[in-house]
Amino acid sequence: MYLLQVFVLQALWVSWCHATQHYPASWGHYDVCKSQVYAEDRLAWHYMACQPEATDMTKYLTVSLDPPNITCGDPPEMYCALENPYMCNNECDADTEELAHPPELMFDSEGRNPTTFWQSTSWKKYPKPLQVNITLSWNKTIELTDDIVLTFESGRPEQLVLEKSLDYGRTWQPYQFYASDCLDAFTMEPKAVHQLTPSTMLEIICTEAYSTGYVWKYDKTVRFEIKDRFALLAGPRLHNMASLYGQLDTTKNLRDFFTLTDLRIRLLRPATGATMVDENNLSRYFYAISDIKVQGRCKCNLHANSCVFDKGKLGCECEHNTTGPDCARCKRHYQGRAWSMGSYLPIPKGTANILFPGRGRNAMRVHLSFSLLPTARVCDNVLLRCQNGGVCHHHQRCQCLAGFGGVLCETAQCQGDSCEDLQSSQLSLHPLPVAQTLLLTLLSLIPSLLATRGLTSL
Repeated sequence: MYLLQVFVLQALWVSWCHATQHYPASWGHYDVCKSQVYAEDRLAWHYMACQPEATDMTKYLTVSLDPPNITCGDPPEMYCALENPYMCNNECDADTEELAHPPELMFDSEGRNPTTFWQSTSWKKYPKPLQVNITLSWNKTIELTDDIVLTFESGRPEQLVLEKSLDYGRTWQPYQFYASDCLDAFTMEPKAVHQLTPSTMLEIICTEAYSTGYVWKYDKTVRFEIKDRFALLAGPRLHNMASLYGQLDTTKNLRDFFTLTDLRIRLLRPATGATMVDENNLSRYFYAISDIKVQGRCKCNLHANSCVFDKGKLGCECEHNTTGPDCARCKRHYQGRAWSMGSYLPIPKGTANILFPGRGRNAMRVHLSFSLLPTARVCDNVLLRCQNGGVCHHHQRCQCLAGFGGVLCETAQCQGDSCEDLQSSQLSLHPLPVAQTLLLTLLSLIPSLLATRGLTSL
């Protein structure tokens, strides 16, 4: 009898481990826009939310520098090492390929020896600031999916601002400030991303973590931590993507935070390695960047799973009867309902929000024919659990407690001071993690397993 108990518990444990191991993959990647299914003895289309695969977006950008003549080499110039003012063997000459350092070298293949990099002129006009704006433009709305990483060949700047634009460079908003002394440079208290909370994850911070002046072996990079901000909603290993997707669905500010058309790197003060600038050797001070990584995808509003680069422009290959560079308009003759973006929910295939042909009565007839397709379940008590104390009704909707809304009751509906009260009470309303729920469900099967063998007295 004891051995039977051990066997049952071991089987349950293996099942639980297997389920949790593959849990993140169960959310899918939204890479299919439609599939054929049988409904009422006929073949029909089943439509799903979809998006392009994340990729290296630096392959599709254009880069511009301000001032335009800030790149070294015209006229040729010798540079000295920051840590050793007497080691001056770095020459830049724009007319010699092996000695030139144009902006394109920030985006070429890494791993070559010697390292390729862009380099600015030296700080020869000190005390006038040595400042450079590097603007990356896609001429298309994109969504960030991973950290932005800048790799410096010189010392990392003592002051830097990362900015974004959502309107093709007409207006700019700061993403993050970087400084060796945040209070002195930007009158901001230093802060790290891990100090943020879900309610403050969109806060613009100044960090001192990436501004040491000297080039150490592992201290060349400057990061804008996208995944650390994702983790504030999805958990440290991004296992709870339902929470992140739910918030992206219902919170426009959150979607916009990870969306841009242009990125601007403002280099405000080069590494000096000391509190005082050595005015007798200004060739020690300059900027040099060997690599920029921007991982993301075209924004297609969950209406396309591919994005093409044609004639120098990115564009979504729209589905669901939508059109436009971002699939943000109704296709001609498909105004049967108002356009809306697709939805990540319900997991794992989302909602396409497909557009229907025609207007008025004709549109209603087409809409009814689409409704013959099988209905996806919105909620259940295992993977698609209603949040914040909500109750799932017939797998089709969550009945939310007062003060909460959204498909899975994931959004706090509050005003003014009442928000703080709701957020403080949310801790007591959060359901058990999925892994715990699954384990408890499996353990609840033990009595029935034992009963079938007449062992209920164990």
